[in-house]
Amino acid sequence: MRDAKGTTENAREFVVPLHEEDVSISKEPVITGGVRVSTVTHQHQHLVDELLACESVEIDRIPIGETVEYAPQVRAEGDTIVIPVVEEVLTVERRWLLKEEVRLRRVRTTRRHREFVRLRRQEAFVTRNSCKTDPKQGAVHDAAAETEKPHS
Repeated sequence: MRDAKGTTENAREFVVPLHEEDVSISKEPVITGGVRVSTVTHQHQHLVDELLACESVEIDRIPIGETVEYAPQVRAEGDTIVIPVVEEVLTVERRWLLKEEVRLRRVRTTRRHREFVRLRRQEAFVTRNSCKTDPKQGAVHDAAAETEKPHS
């Protein structure tokens, strides 16, 4: 028989009650805030200063007045293109008269070009809306919105 102290009369044994704890974990989503991104476009004047290459054609007409046996072909002489102009002249016999040559020569020049152009640039503003949760009530309270510095 045991007495109130948890000992038996014969053996004087102590009975120690054992307890065990167990834990269970669960997850639930909690909204902690949001983000809003807005952009602003700025314009400013920017000077463009570049060398531009220009090409033009100079035309020289050179009278020849020479009789030829056939119509000469278009040819190149250095940076000049020569275009023969012929005329058929009726005589007792037919001959080619080289009337003139038209010479085309490319002339390359460079000149300074300056112009103001309008450039656009955007900035992004990020606004974070933070939310705080009340662990006792499980309610969500909005806190003040904080805005980050713009990123361009």
